[in-house]
Amino acid sequence: MIFQRALLREFGNLALAVFATLFAITLTTQLIRLLGQAAIGQVLSEGVAALLAFSALNYLPVLLSLTLFITVLMTLSRSYRESEMVIWFGSGLSLLAWIRPVLLFGGPLVALVAVLSLFLSPWAIGKAEEYRRQMDLRDEVSRVAPGVFREAGSADRVFFVEEIAGDETNVQNVFIAQMRQGRLGITVSRRGYRESAENGDRFVVLLDGRRYEGVPGDPDFKVMDFQRYAMRVETRETQAEEASTKAMSTFGLLQAPSNSHLAELLWRIGLPIAAFVLALLAIPLSFVNPRASRSVNLLFALFTYMVYANLLSIVQAWVSQGRLTFSTGWWVVHAGMLGVLALLFYRRLRVGPLLGRR
Repeated sequence: MIFQRALLREFGNLALAVFATLFAITLTTQLIRLLGQAAIGQVLSEGVAALLAFSALNYLPVLLSLTLFITVLMTLSRSYRESEMVIWFGSGLSLLAWIRPVLLFGGPLVALVAVLSLFLSPWAIGKAEEYRRQMDLRDEVSRVAPGVFREAGSADRVFFVEEIAGDETNVQNVFIAQMRQGRLGITVSRRGYRESAENGDRFVVLLDGRRYEGVPGDPDFKVMDFQRYAMRVETRETQAEEASTKAMSTFGLLQAPSNSHLAELLWRIGLPIAAFVLALLAIPLSFVNPRASRSVNLLFALFTYMVYANLLSIVQAWVSQGRLTFSTGWWVVHAGMLGVLALLFYRRLRVGPLLGRR
C-alpha cells in the first residue's frame, strides 16, 4: 500500500537522525565521565577509548528502544498535525492499519535489542571490568596522572608528578611522601625516570633531589641531598575476581538461578519486550489535535515511558530481594502496559472515525 511504503521510508529516515542524536549524547556523556576519571588517575588515559567503546555497546539496547519509540511517535504526530490522518481515516483506514508497518519497521530493531541485551551487552560489561582490572595491576608510576596526588596500592606512599615528558617514562618535579616504620619521609626531585632491573624488578630513579626524613625539630630529623635515588615500585599481584552479575552470560544466569541472577535475567528479557510494547504504544500516543496544544500528548508519552522503565526497575529490585517470584515478575509489568495499550487503542478508534467525517 502507498501509505505503508511512505511510512516505512519516513520511519527509516527519522530513525537514523534520532539514533545519531541519542548515540552522540550518550558518547559525549560517557567520554566526559571517563576523562574525569583519567584526570584523577582512576583510569589510564590509554584505556579511555576502549572503555568508551564497551560502554557504548552496553547502552545500545536502551538507545535502540528509545529510537523505535520516538521514531514512531514523531512520525505519526506529524501526520496528525498536518491532517494526513484525516485523509487516511476518510479513505476508510482504521488506526489498526498502522500496526503492520510499525511491526515491519520495529521487528528487526526488537530482534537486535534482544541479541544485544542477552549476549553482547553482558560481554561488553565483562570486557570493561576485565580491562579495568588489568589497568589496576599496572605499577604505581604507570598510574600516576600529572598534577594529581595519587596514593600507592599499599597505601603507605603518595606520588605527585607535575609533568610527564617524552615517551611517558620521564617525569619532572616529583614529590613522594612515604611512611616507613612510623617515620615520614618526603622526597622531592627535579626529574626522574622508570627503570627495570635484570630480575624484573621495577624502579623509579630520581635525579637531583632532596629527601627529608622524620619530624622537623626532632634531633633525628634528616635532610639528604642526592644526585641519584632509586626507589623500588611495587606491582600489584593478580587476584582472581568473579565477574559481576551484569557481566555474566545469559546461560550462566540460567545455570545459577539465584535471586540476583534471576533479577538480571528479568531485565535482559524485559528490554526487547518493552521495545515491542513501546512501538505499539506510540501509535495511540501520537494523537495530536491540530487545534489544541501540541505538547500535551508528547508529555504524556514521555511520562508513559518513564513509568514503564521505572516499573521494570522496581520489579527487578523486588525479584532480587525475593519479594516477588521471577515467574510473575517477568511478565506482570508488560501485561499491565498491554492493558494500557488496549485502552488507548479503544479510545483512539472512537476518535478516528470522527476525525474522518470532519
